[in-house]
Amino acid sequence: MTKDILITGVGGQGTVLASKIIAASAMTEGNTVHSAETIGMAQRGGPVTSHVRIGDTAYSPLIPLGKADVILGFEPSEVVRNINYLSPEGLAVVNTTAVKPVTESLSRSGYDGSEMIEYLKKNVRCVFVDGDRECRKLGSAKFLNIILLGVACGSGELGISKETMLEETGKRVPAKFREANIKAFLAGFEIGEQVFNIPPRDL
Repeated sequence: MTKDILITGVGGQGTVLASKIIAASAMTEGNTVHSAETIGMAQRGGPVTSHVRIGDTAYSPLIPLGKADVILGFEPSEVVRNINYLSPEGLAVVNTTAVKPVTESLSRSGYDGSEMIEYLKKNVRCVFVDGDRECRKLGSAKFLNIILLGVACGSGELGISKETMLEETGKRVPAKFREANIKAFLAGFEIGEQVFNIPPRDL
């Protein structure tokens, strides 16, 4: 299997854990995996981008522009910032809940992510996830990363089985939160299944 997956968001959203679960799941299924992270002031809400490349043909851990099969987007503006990585046939899984930058308190631009979402709707093959709503159902915003993983897996675009990803998720979360994270993954998986047949579109 050959897959290029870009995970993007801001510090504190669990993007790095999501990339590690994808990489470990792919390796468990016998694939070669390369991965890398670029982190900008992550603990202060800065951008975080992880590259996961699955397959023997990837000689660099960084995905070339226009080659990502999937973008897993934890924040809409970060998806737009990285959209040049997505292939014309690729899928973006996008959390619609915006994270306001620190500068918002100074500029008062009114950023709420809506312009970014509209842009993505017009230009990208994507599935949108109301992260706030789904996390409220589970009682914590900390489940966002696992929900989005479930959506990506359920869409079929990752090429990794649900069973493997559940197993690797269970290994990497605290035991006392394991059941809740499994529930979060399955909730996302159900959303992903509903969009399995989204057709490709040209950027």
